[in-house]
Amino acid sequence: MAKGIPDLEVEARAGTGKGAARAARRNGMVPGIVYGGGADPQPIQLPFNVLFKKLKDGRFLATLFNLKIEGQEDVRVICRNVQRDVVKDLPTHIDLLRLKRTTKIALFIPVEVVGEEESPGLKKGGVLSLVRPEVELVVTASDIPDSITIDVSEIEIGENVSISAVTLPEGSKPTIDRDFVIANIQAPSGLKSADDEDEDGEEGAEGEAAPEAEASEGGEE
Repeated sequence: MAKGIPDLEVEARAGTGKGAARAARRNGMVPGIVYGGGADPQPIQLPFNVLFKKLKDGRFLATLFNLKIEGQEDVRVICRNVQRDVVKDLPTHIDLLRLKRTTKIALFIPVEVVGEEESPGLKKGGVLSLVRPEVELVVTASDIPDSITIDVSEIEIGENVSISAVTLPEGSKPTIDRDFVIANIQAPSGLKSADDEDEDGEEGAEGEAAPEAEASEGGEE
């Protein structure tokens, strides 16, 4: 399950609107807003370098944070949007959503694979294809899993692992209301090529036999 919730330290931002946002950016800060949770919206700002590093580390929009603002109680938040400069692709504004412990939220959770060493399909040279490296789940804010696990220890070539075969964290469910494939084991490309050649050879042999059959029929007439 989810590890310790990381802190996200920000500053309360005085003023709202485009002018205040521009002033924050001139000072090396990224403006933002904290909303939801039954409280008034709170303008904030945080250092550009801090946000840029967190974005570079990955999974920023799927991480629950403990928001710290001096003089205020800590609150759990998750980022719902990062606006970027259309030319430089650098962050210019963030939206943070306050969450209660019981809040349900849709997040993309990474998939972890186990059983690769035991998999009969992989032992025969099959190739594991992770169709969905992440699966979108509705989870409880207080119980966000780090990952979901799929087991391929008994999977043969041509078989797959679907969401119905996965034990999901308690209180979690997929956002897609149907069974779907997460991963499969495909035949190696060399085996596929050999099969294709065999099929072509069989078709060619049949094609060569056809004129002889026609000639034989013609002789009988």
